[in-house]
Amino acid sequence: ARSLGPDYRLNRMRVLIKEVRKEGSRVVIIVSRKDPMFVQKLFEVEVPEIAEGLIRVMKVARDAGYRSKVAVYSMDARVDCVGACLGVRGTRIRNINDELRQEKIDIIVWSDSLEELVQNALKPAKDIPVEHIFPDEDNQSVFVLVSEDQKPLAIGMGGRNVRLAAEIVGWGIELKTPAEYEAEILAAEGGEARRPVS
Repeated sequence: ARSLGPDYRLNRMRVLIKEVRKEGSRVVIIVSRKDPMFVQKLFEVEVPEIAEGLIRVMKVARDAGYRSKVAVYSMDARVDCVGACLGVRGTRIRNINDELRQEKIDIIVWSDSLEELVQNALKPAKDIPVEHIFPDEDNQSVFVLVSEDQKPLAIGMGGRNVRLAAEIVGWGIELKTPAEYEAEILAAEGGEARRPVS
């Protein structure tokens, strides 16, 4: 066996094993730290309630190295799914953060209501009333009215937050402020008024 030398140190690193296959006489193991399933598995290791089946990870959306959104659902009404994932004084989420090298993680509550899920998925944006969320089932998209101050948070850096929220929801999400929406309506009405009658 080849000697690794006195200065060689073994570094432990957690990875997700995606595939194991035999190629001739060799065994090839495909691993990943970028896959969204890696985040889910970290939650299963760090949060006993997930391993026990009291909390379910419903969906994970991830932009590796920047931000992940993890939608969780409590199978027992007495168990606070977000609190359990955070841990006492944030110890559980801190362990996951350390493993992901400080990648931001949004833990959101899963809902069977599309409007509530959109509200939760767009966090850290807040104060989005359910009445301002308009689903379009034919196109599987959602139009959302957000206030001027919350729109940058809803969109996120480089559109990252709204993109991940759309992955969680499974539908496209379009954001507009009330002023933008009104201007669009006025422009459309003005176009109609100016259109020549044939």
